Amino acid sequence: MTQFTRRNLLVLGGAGIGLAACSNGIGSNGAAEIDARVDSTRDYLMSTYPSTKDLENKAAGVLYMPLMTEASFGVGGSYGRGALRIHNATVDYYSAASASLGFQIGAQQYAHALFFMTQDALADFRSASGWAMRADARYALPDRGGSLGTDTTTSLSPVIALVFGQSGLIAGASLAGTKYTRIIP
Repeated sequence: MTQFTRRNLLVLGGAGIGLAACSNGIGSNGAAEIDARVDSTRDYLMSTYPSTKDLENKAAGVLYMPLMTEASFGVGGSYGRGALRIHNATVDYYSAASASLGFQIGAQQYAHALFFMTQDALADFRSASGWAMRADARYALPDRGGSLGTDTTTSLSPVIALVFGQSGLIAGASLAGTKYTRIIP
């Protein structure tokens, strides 16, 4: 019979706490929920802005963030989860988070998509331990007529960001400073 010493008990207890803290979602339906939201967001984007179909076809990969929630009262922040798709098949899941400070108050929700137009841009994103939106990303803005404002300059950019579906009390949405991190939902 094995006798438990104080040291063995502490090691076992520490290991148990460590494993409990490492809850990585295996066996949960988090991935299915994200995929369902991404499918819905992609369908909305393609039907509302038909020119995004061409953009998606030209892209090496697309990160869809179906629901970003942003709130601020002097100090602000946003958070959301989404999926990276290559040829419309999910290959990884990501969270996006940002923080801001300044004169701001309100809350909003929006969706966004990052179109990686080159294999190098996609490889940089996937190999980074935490990728932050950089200045070389270009914003494509949908107009009220349903077309997407992509000109020659935008379509030659390595990353094209599209923010859409905004609702709430903060005017505009910016992805500047947003950090993307791979997750296991």
